[in-house]
Amino acid sequence: MTRGRIELGDITAHNIKQLKRLNQYVFPVTYNDKFYKDVLEVGELAKLAYFNDIVVGAVCCRVDNSATQRRLYIMTLGCLFPYRRLGIGTVMLNHVLKICEEDGNFDNVFLHVQVNNVGAIKFYEKFGFEIVEEKKNYYKRIEPADAYVLQKTFTKTKQQQALRRIEK
Repeated sequence: MTRGRIELGDITAHNIKQLKRLNQYVFPVTYNDKFYKDVLEVGELAKLAYFNDIVVGAVCCRVDNSATQRRLYIMTLGCLFPYRRLGIGTVMLNHVLKICEEDGNFDNVFLHVQVNNVGAIKFYEKFGFEIVEEKKNYYKRIEPADAYVLQKTFTKTKQQQALRRIEK
């Protein structure tokens, strides 16, 4: 396949069914209605990926706030098999990383990857993600059930950290 035009578009009530269909083909797990309802609420954190005007991928994230950290969780990032290795995943991940950079207040970005998904692990490692944990029996009804937590940690300047403490 030759290089084509890659664009990201908003996920709306009008195209959410395209996201559902795409996820059925790309991922070995089924996402519930709450997942899709939440995706409609996150704005720039969820995008459809188009290759020459055809929906071929999507990325969906959410902000994960704990008592000590503000993190961005990549719930899904995937592309239809025939369109892999064309730079679509890179465009989607760069979109996510740009949001983190522009926001400036994320401690890290993380996701779960099946332990046998070597291609995905290598892909994320190219962007500075590291395996920080292994979760046994993370997935239900798929084999292997174990997942790695991959994380990219952002370094903050002392000034940013001080401002963040003041804001709390």
